[in-house]
Amino acid sequence: MRSAELVKRNLKELLRDPLSLGLTIGLPVVMLLILQGLDGVDEFFSPTMLAPGIALFGFVMLMFSSAMILSKDRETALFARLLTTPLRSRDFVAAYSLPFLAVAVVQGVIVFAVAGLLGLESEGSIGLVLLVLLIMAIFFIGLGMILGSLLKVAPLSGAYSAVLLLTIFSGTWFNLDSIGGPIQTVENLLPFTHALEAARDVLTDGAGVSAIATDLYWVLGYTLVAMVLAGMTFQSRMLE
Repeated sequence: MRSAELVKRNLKELLRDPLSLGLTIGLPVVMLLILQGLDGVDEFFSPTMLAPGIALFGFVMLMFSSAMILSKDRETALFARLLTTPLRSRDFVAAYSLPFLAVAVVQGVIVFAVAGLLGLESEGSIGLVLLVLLIMAIFFIGLGMILGSLLKVAPLSGAYSAVLLLTIFSGTWFNLDSIGGPIQTVENLLPFTHALEAARDVLTDGAGVSAIATDLYWVLGYTLVAMVLAGMTFQSRMLE
């Protein structure tokens, strides 16, 4: 793979900041431990209902990290040197995606392992749940690449906050039906709610692929668009 060296370099950049990496992986677990303590108040705070939303929360943090690394690289001479190499836009997309995808897998496994210790119950395939969330992780990483290609470091925190709010209001920690109105309408047009509903239907009802097909199509569609746009955005930067 032509981008192998750049993949290694970006992985090293992740590992050079163990505090940030530990926070990215550890904070979702802390949130799970805190929120599941409210299980007696509302069944929505059970580990089974919380785990998918907590995983998405972790992926938003990962999106921010990927955007930050790319944005910082754009502001240094490194990016200019990279553009003189024979790498294509898809090689850059792979190089800035794969290290974060590996972290996303670790995040998801740890969240569900802890949720399992706290009493998570699944009527369906955990593997299918993790597949849905993995596709969403790719979406978030693609979104991070788009933001990192377009924005400088300073405005990224605002973009991160906006995506975080959209993810939270998709029903990560509460029932979206209880809000209703324009918020629910908007969220139903975005992939976050569809990913959560698909994962929870598998966990609570034992749904298979056919039963969650509609939600899965939404998630896949948004992910494909995000990755294509990431490549196009990177390509436009290469031509500047």
